[in-house]
Amino acid sequence: MNILIVKLSALGDVVQSIPAFEALRNHYASAHITWLVEEEAAGLLQYYPGLDEILVCRRCSWLKELRNPLLWPKVSFDIFRFCGNLRQRYYDVIIDLQGLLKSAIWVGLARGRRKIGFDRTREGSWRFLNERLPPYDPDRHALERYLDLIRYLGADGDSFRVHDLWTPTEERLLQERLSQIRPNSGSPLVACHPISRWQTKLWPEANFTRLAVELITRLRATVVFTGSTQDRDTITRIIGETDVGGLYNWAGTTNLRELAYVYKNANVVVSTDSGPMHLAAVLGTPVVALFGPTAPWRTGPYGNTHRVLRMERDCSPCFQRSCETVECMTALKVEDVFQAVAEQLDKE
Repeated sequence: MNILIVKLSALGDVVQSIPAFEALRNHYASAHITWLVEEEAAGLLQYYPGLDEILVCRRCSWLKELRNPLLWPKVSFDIFRFCGNLRQRYYDVIIDLQGLLKSAIWVGLARGRRKIGFDRTREGSWRFLNERLPPYDPDRHALERYLDLIRYLGADGDSFRVHDLWTPTEERLLQERLSQIRPNSGSPLVACHPISRWQTKLWPEANFTRLAVELITRLRATVVFTGSTQDRDTITRIIGETDVGGLYNWAGTTNLRELAYVYKNANVVVSTDSGPMHLAAVLGTPVVALFGPTAPWRTGPYGNTHRVLRMERDCSPCFQRSCETVECMTALKVEDVFQAVAEQLDKE
């Protein structure tokens, strides 16, 4: 049996789809399962146990390269080759976990008998399906929505585990690196991810600075800041405003699998609403999540072991990427976040 999962992006959505894959793999133990994903999250799935094949769609790279007419022949060749790879295999089941036009195009192009997804999804993507579940409740948590599609196939979506995402070599290297910054394994390790794609999801940098100082001075914690290479300057500013030790800028120094290992070994992860927040949550690490313009009941850290801090405002959630005041985030107090971290540590 051949199964194709279509979940392209973003990182947080792909992470929250892993339990659905696990349920699918448990139900179809001998099936050949392929995952169609975009470049951003492909590395996370590269060595994932039980996943037989990854098809990497370079959509974002293609769009950038098409700005240069000289690259049009190359891009055209890449797209045709990718389409050929997609159509090379016939799939018994194709599952559209994305529900957007960008996924529907590939669902329509892929050769398969059953093309399954939710009815009335955005951008007319449901028209490419031949088996449609009733429209989903937008207030149902995204991870549960993905599992609903797998339950439709008869799989058990009520219990799942996420396997290790990292390789043994990556684990050995990260063990050594963590031991160097945390010689006393009894002291708490707190990972902070202050980054988000939306400006409205950001907590002020000065607040992260103050929080880090409080964690070190009051809890004797080691604090590791995470992010991409592009975020390194932001975290340098956050750390540069302190005069204490025990703060580390690891932005851009880990791949996604290594980041997962760091989060798995952290005692608590403090994060904005972001893909790394979801990564920590599905790994079972306690999360303190900072929410403002978005709805945690839809896209918050999944599970009852996490803490979501959110200021009640009439305008929140607004789901807007721009705002003049961003009061829903700036009103979150450093002491409240610190206390949430301390309470999470006390549960251990």
